Amino acid sequence: MIIDTHIHLDDDRYRDDLEAVLQRAYDAGVGRFIIPGADPATLTRAVGIAESHPDIFFAVGVHPYDMQHFDPEDFKRFLDHPKCVAVGECGLDYFRLEGGDEEKSAEKAKQAEIFRAQIRLAKAYGKPLIVHIRDASHDARTMLEEEEAGEVGGVLHCYNADEELLVLAGQNFYYGIGGVLTFKNARRLVQVLPKIPKNRLLLETDGPYLTPHPYRGKRNEPAYTKLVAEKMSELLQIPPDEIEALTTANAERLFHIS
Repeated sequence: MIIDTHIHLDDDRYRDDLEAVLQRAYDAGVGRFIIPGADPATLTRAVGIAESHPDIFFAVGVHPYDMQHFDPEDFKRFLDHPKCVAVGECGLDYFRLEGGDEEKSAEKAKQAEIFRAQIRLAKAYGKPLIVHIRDASHDARTMLEEEEAGEVGGVLHCYNADEELLVLAGQNFYYGIGGVLTFKNARRLVQVLPKIPKNRLLLETDGPYLTPHPYRGKRNEPAYTKLVAEKMSELLQIPPDEIEALTTANAERLFHIS
């Protein structure tokens, strides 16, 4: 049984056929799902989906692109919910920084402030983190270490194959592997994958984004986690059922679900 540890089921692109999407996932052997909190505008929908499905969980957080909506007091009312298993998706993303040096520095400072605030929330409530990192590996690692985030641990969502981040495996962090692993241009991730401790690997889709081969260009969905597991099996030369078992055990351990 597979756990899709990062699937945006609250996205409007699943609104019209959510039950069919879930049934295809069940048929493919995907049995549990975690909705990351990326956009506060859809958080209530995520909570509702989790409340109406025993095998769906959610997290509370703000993506760096939506940090203007961060309201810790609003989030706190969800953090004690029995289906809330993490804080995030939060982190740093320098990919879209615009303007001159001063503007970029101000944007980085604001992202750091919101990221650190969410790390502290996670520690206060004893929840692991779902961490988004893009073009910001060193700063993200530094902040996680300075805030002693290893106390609660977490997952580096859509792990970017930066070897600097491998040190976090020894600090209670896991590595989310998704459809990118199947891409033709994923050479770096393919090379780094064997260096990740097996007890730190997780499967994810990040649907509706990052659809794996051979469905690139179409909406991603949790059934395709099976394709990621198969590619991981091929690259690590571990039988597919063992990949499913170890990644499920890892997810259960990190998110305290069984």
